Amino acid sequence: MGIDPGTAACGYAVVEEERGRLHELEHGCWRTSSGTALEARLKRLFDEVRALIERHGPDAVALEESFVGADARTALSVGQARGAVLVACAVEGVASREYSPNRVKSVVCGYGHADKSQVQRMVKTLLGLAQPPKPHHAADALAVAICHALAPPLLEAVS
Repeated sequence: MGIDPGTAACGYAVVEEERGRLHELEHGCWRTSSGTALEARLKRLFDEVRALIERHGPDAVALEESFVGADARTALSVGQARGAVLVACAVEGVASREYSPNRVKSVVCGYGHADKSQVQRMVKTLLGLAQPPKPHHAADALAVAICHALAPPLLEAVS
């Protein structure tokens, strides 16, 4: 399972490996209103992640780390969303792993500074989707899930 955390928009995705190929099971984006109290927004993310875990029973949940160059307000907001996701994983007893945006882009696109449209196109190709996934938060979540799914084979190849 992959998560692109955020309080306004949180991308989510579930992929499955079958006979050496990755397949998309579900993806989308949870949105919360800036007019809603922060604690209610975080609880919604917590509840949504728990429901997704219960629905699919993933081996792990992979999250995209916060982008260091973001302004302090954005970094704090993303950090709070990440916290809600991590606590949901702990409550459900599912391991979590974090990957930097550059690592995700390197694994999925072969280039750590790929733009959003490149990520969308590569995710479409890797998963055999009819269209590039939208919105970009969902595409990023799929990319994180792909990165995690490919991490063990990549680590073995380097060893």
